[in-house]
Parts: sequence; C-alpha cells; structure tokens
Amino acid sequence: MNNPLNRLPRIGPLGHLVPFLTPYLGRWLVALLALLVAAGATLALPVAFKYLIDLGFAQSSSGHIDRYFLALFGVSLVLAAATAMRFYMVSWLGERVTSDIRKAVYSHVLRMSPQFFETTQTGEVLSRLTTDTTLVQTVVGTSLSMGLRNLFLLVGGVVMLTITSPYLSGYIVATLLLVVVPILLFGRKVRKLSKASQDRVADASALAGEVLNAMPTVQAFTQEDYEIHRFAGSAETAFRTALARIRARSWLTVVVIVLVFAAIVFVLWLGAQAVLAGKMTGGELSQFILYAVVTAGAIGAIAEVWGDLQRAAGAAERLMQLLSLRSPVEERTPPAPLPLTGEGLRLEQLSFHYPSRPEQNALNELSLLIRPGERVALVGPSGAGKTSVFQLLLRFYDPQQGCIRLNGVDIRELALQELRRHIGVVLQESVIFAGSVADNIRYGCPEATLAEIQAAATKAAAAEFIEALPQGYDTFLGERGVRLSGGQRQRIAIARAILKNPPILLLDEATSALDAASERLVQAALDNAAQNRTTLVIAHRLATVLQADRIVVLEAGRIVAIGRHAELIETSPLYAQLASLQFGLAH
Repeated sequence: MNNPLNRLPRIGPLGHLVPFLTPYLGRWLVALLALLVAAGATLALPVAFKYLIDLGFAQSSSGHIDRYFLALFGVSLVLAAATAMRFYMVSWLGERVTSDIRKAVYSHVLRMSPQFFETTQTGEVLSRLTTDTTLVQTVVGTSLSMGLRNLFLLVGGVVMLTITSPYLSGYIVATLLLVVVPILLFGRKVRKLSKASQDRVADASALAGEVLNAMPTVQAFTQEDYEIHRFAGSAETAFRTALARIRARSWLTVVVIVLVFAAIVFVLWLGAQAVLAGKMTGGELSQFILYAVVTAGAIGAIAEVWGDLQRAAGAAERLMQLLSLRSPVEERTPPAPLPLTGEGLRLEQLSFHYPSRPEQNALNELSLLIRPGERVALVGPSGAGKTSVFQLLLRFYDPQQGCIRLNGVDIRELALQELRRHIGVVLQESVIFAGSVADNIRYGCPEATLAEIQAAATKAAAAEFIEALPQGYDTFLGERGVRLSGGQRQRIAIARAILKNPPILLLDEATSALDAASERLVQAALDNAAQNRTTLVIAHRLATVLQADRIVVLEAGRIVAIGRHAELIETSPLYAQLASLQFGLAH
C-alpha cells in the first residue's frame, strides 16, 4: 500500500519553516544582536591578550597593567551577558516554534478525511508530532544560533588572522578548502541517512501503537511473543539505520578535526619561526594562535551543526509533507446556507468506491429519499454498503458519481461543521475518551449543564449505573473506557447523541451491545429521541426492523428491495434469508 506521505516531491525543508519563524521577528532580531555582540566580544579577546603581552609587561607600561586586566575582564562580562541573552532568546524561540508546529500538524491531521488514515498509521503521525518536532526544536533553539555564531567567528577569525599576519593566514585560508569538501560530501550522506532513520523510527512507533491498541486481542490469541519479535525486528532496523548515520557523522568529525588541526599546527610552526627571526612579536603570535583556535573551533562546530541541520532537514521535510497534504473532502467557499425545512435526505445515483479499493464499488447507482421524521432501516449482508452510506452522509468521503441532498442542497455545498452539527451518530463500537463520565457525554454538546447531562443519561438508561460509580458523573473512565462494560460504553455513547439533539440520527445498531433489559430501555429512549427527526439505522436486531417506517435491503451496493417487515418476508428472498439468519425468524 502506498503511503501518501511518501509520494510528494522533495521540497526545501528548512526553508518551509520560515512561516513559523516570522511571527517572532522581533525576538529573532534581539537574539541576532546578542549573537553579534557575543561574537564581537570573542574576537576582541585575542586583541586584548596581544596588548597585555606586548605592552602590559613592558617596563614603560608597567603602571597600566591593571587597566589592561580590567579591560580584559570587561570584555568577558560583555561576552557573558550577550551569550546568556542569546541562549535565553533562542531557547524560547525553539520551544515556541516547536509548539506552533505541533499545533499546526495536529490541527491539520484532525481535519483530514478518513481517506488519509486508510494509508497512514496513527503511530507514524505521532512520531512526526514528537520525534521530528524535537529535531526541529534542536535546530531552532540551539543549532541554528550556534551555526550563525560560529559562522561569524569563522569569518571574523579569518579577517583578524589576515590583519595579524597576511603571510601565515594565507596558509590557513588555503587549508579551508580541504575542510569544506568533506563537509559537503559527508553532509549530503548524513541527510539521506537521517531521513531514513526517522522513517524507521516512525515505522516502529506505528507498529507499537497498533499493537497497544489491540492488547486484548493480542493476549487472547497468545501472540505476545510474536509481537515482541516483530517490534524487536523493527527496533533493530531503526538502530542499524541510525548507526549508519552515526558512523557517517563520526567520519565527518574525524576528517574535519584532523585536517583543521594539522593545518593549524603547521602554520603555528611557521609563526614560531617568524618570532625567532624577529618578524613577529610574541603578542602578535599569541593573538594569531588565539584566532587560529577560534577559527578551528568554529569550523569544528559548523561541521557538527551541519550534521544537525541535515537531520532536521529530513524531519522538517516529513513535517512539511504532512502539512502540504490536502483532504480530498474540501469545503466550498463561501458555503451554502442549510434550509431548516425541506424534503429531507435524498441520495441520487450514488456510486462510490474507497480510495484504497478502486476496483471494488461499495455503492452502485444508489438512489433513496428519506423524508423528515422518517425512520429507515438499512439491512443487508456484510459488504452490502450500509456503512458506506453513513460515511457519505457525514462527508467522510465524497462519491465518485451522484450526490446527496439535504433539504434540497447538495451537502458538498455546505460547511462541514454545519452539516455534521445536524447529524448525531451512535456507532456499533462506541468511542469513550479518557475523561470523566460527564466529559464523555458532554462531548455531544460542550456547553451542556450537569442537569442536561443527567437528563440525557436517564433517557439512555445510563443514569443508574453511572450513579453507582465511585465518583458518579465525575468518575474517570480510563483510556477507551476500559473500566466499563460494552453495554455501559454504548449507553454513554447514546446519551452523547441524545444530548446533541440533532435533526438527523445515524444509528449503527446502537443497541447491539446491550442485554435484553437495557435494550428495551434504550430502544424506548431512542424511540422518543427519534420523534420529529430523521433516523437512519443499520439494523441487526428484529426490534429495529419492526419499528422502522421502511426497510431498505442492500446487496452489493444496490437497493434490491424496500418495504415493511411483513411485506419483505413475502417478496424479497434476500430479506427472508437475512430474517432467518440475522433475526432468528423462520420463513
């Protein structure tokens, strides 16, 4: 299966971080000013040492030695203050920009249609939200300023070396070319290996997320050892890929340090000969040595930062690829208004296939009118297209042909939030969040009061068991509601839909997980909730089909029969067979 995140062309990764940096231009300027002051103070220190050595120890200037030492200390104070300011500002920027990127990625992913998650694992997205953004934070909050600082020191050091001794600095500049070439060659390799390393980490995270979300199944089938072996293999692959990156960076460091210091030692030997010959003073040689050390240190730091930039470029590329994806379900601008009244839901010649299965249609030229206030049950074998109808009604997907009209308006013309506010959903597998009971029910209406929550729970036959919980409506339910039974989770989901009070209800057999007594209570509550609103039900229970105004029988994405239960038993062989197998009726 092709992952859409890996199909996009390469972009200038770090350049695409600029929109996240520009809102804080003022702070960047302060950080840059502090950086320039710190670099300037660093470059001033060797000059201070030169005067200290050449003049401070001379007999004629012995009275001014205190002044030279005070000047040297003053330069160090400026260096300390500027360095501290630079560190604070860039660290603040690193945290702030990283937080902005995480929020942007998360909000973007939440607006993607389910088509995105057909081909992308949630663990991979989580890896990008954590590991990749941490790499970007390292660059923005540390490496970028360190790189600029050392770039200034490198340029300033070369200039001051030239001023101090043009003869010796010529050798230094010539050797820089020997250093730049391996940086470029190894840097390109590090970048490729860094991106590959992050991809393997994302693979391992995706695998772990999938298995951890299915722990009951894994343990029920005693597949712990198998899953441990699978994850160990994925982790080892990530380790080997990271090791290749580390090896390349290590060679880069070795080559740069050896070349730089070999050149410096040679040039300093030439300088010592010049002092002995009287062509340089001791102070000038000391100044030259210090500038050579600053220059060498700057080159080594730039080599290290270059490796960080290569890793961050891979991470930024992955983040920008994710942000550049666009959901195939797009909103029209401006959206059309939704009439409060009309003919209801009209499905017109719907043909639809899932993007991951283009060769197999889920719906084939399906047409259906569901009038306001009508209760319609969808019945059919697995794969008949029942759930696909729900997916299209909610605009999780758009059909390849045909359209759905709500009160006469094509739902593609409506704002997505406006459409979905008019629809309440209870799925067969209810979703419970890791919060309190009240939080989970209030998810259907965030501004609801506790009294309204309690009323919805009462209608969903959930009040009794909720009040028996240790903290009642404030009881924490755990991840995915692990502290509740399946029937209890379902009743909370039903209460959530009842609290939302939408004009349209989509029920994927909302009572399927309940015992007989609770089913009767919830069914009565749903009957009350369905009054004066359109209800579409995927039916697996006899009670559902008996109370439906119409039953729509689906097969292979087509409507093969419509009618009431008694009528269809006589006229539809497929429905009669389903009634026998699914509802336990003889025919």
